[in-house]
Amino acid sequence: MGEQPGDQEDRQGEPFVGPAGRLLRRAAEEAGIDMDEAYVTNAVKHFKFVRAPGGGKRRIHKAPELREVAACHPWLRAELRLVHPEIVVALGATAGKALLGSSFRVTKDRGALLPLPGDDEDQDGRPHVVATLHPSAVLRADDREGAYAGLVADLRVAAEALAGGGGAGS
Repeated sequence: MGEQPGDQEDRQGEPFVGPAGRLLRRAAEEAGIDMDEAYVTNAVKHFKFVRAPGGGKRRIHKAPELREVAACHPWLRAELRLVHPEIVVALGATAGKALLGSSFRVTKDRGALLPLPGDDEDQDGRPHVVATLHPSAVLRADDREGAYAGLVADLRVAAEALAGGGGAGS
């Protein structure tokens, strides 16, 4: 689960079809996750943007505000109920906060197998969450190789949990 659609995702009506999506697919494959078996979505359902300086058609991503994340939360919860995932991978801070609350920090909580909070006390039917960097953050990182390796390592935690191995941080 990512933050929100990007420009290409908004235009094509599909999540993770741009450069970040290609990087995510490569990292997931390397980690042992079959993306053909994955349900891919975003915490926020609309593309928030500003026009590039000087006009033109280029639209530049603008991070969603907390109120926008909260407004989309009922749709996200409905998706989770319908899809009934075994593991949810939260890609980036916005996705992590949408699932785990406002105190979530990617730098502190990434790569750990965390219980998904819910409205009741019964954890048995709820999936776990593994948070990691958003693939677009990897693309913007000064140390892309290191950031990519961290993304793959975090995705391996999810893959191990899916395989019944529990994963790191559990």
